[in-house]
Amino acid sequence: MSDAQEHAPTDEQPQAGSRLTSQSIRSFVLRQGRMSDAQHRFLDEMMPKVGVQYRPAPLDLAEVFGRKAPQIVEIGFGMGQSTAAIAQARPGDDFLGIEVHAPGVGSLCKLIDEGGITNLRIVQHDAVEVLRDMIPEGSLAGVHIYFPDPWPKKRHHKRRLVQGPFVKLIASRLAPGGYLHCATDWEEYAQQMLEVLGAEPLLANTADGYAPKPDYRPLTKFENRGIKLGHGVWDLVFKRV
Repeated sequence: MSDAQEHAPTDEQPQAGSRLTSQSIRSFVLRQGRMSDAQHRFLDEMMPKVGVQYRPAPLDLAEVFGRKAPQIVEIGFGMGQSTAAIAQARPGDDFLGIEVHAPGVGSLCKLIDEGGITNLRIVQHDAVEVLRDMIPEGSLAGVHIYFPDPWPKKRHHKRRLVQGPFVKLIASRLAPGGYLHCATDWEEYAQQMLEVLGAEPLLANTADGYAPKPDYRPLTKFENRGIKLGHGVWDLVFKRV
């Protein structure tokens, strides 16, 4: 998730098992950042080609991509470098990236165009509503959530994205055997993720605790810098039972 996004500063979160609504939880608070001329241009030129409009109705991704293939959703792709790299490395899979931050969407549009990437589409909308309203139950091969806002202050932890109700929604959209892959560079958030994911009955951990970094997830510049400074990164990979 990009640094220009924050989770909504709501005072209450729904309890596990409650119905997610756009009023009860949102995956972001949008701050409009500066856009380069190139990002503006590619956003205008490419979104009519690779963009998927939000609508509160089930989406047929096989129709969108023109083929039947494993379908993976990435939530909060930031500037899109990792998303583009993963899509290029896995041409047999189809990817739907969800992001609200316009500069990031423009950046990924540029990468799609320059890389000739055909197995990647973008929804510029709140991930909660996209998953809830557009993604059919039991349809996804995977979901990626990489480096979401950690909200480090304790009083802000309720704003974190990876919480029980949202994880339950994600799990319901995964096909049996489908995976949820999260990554964070905040150890305390990793511990919370491990607890929350472990409490979801539809999910099972693929590792004894944290997972080795899968080969398909590239190291970001930010992550490389953190590793050089001795900072850790924690991957969690759970599968739908």
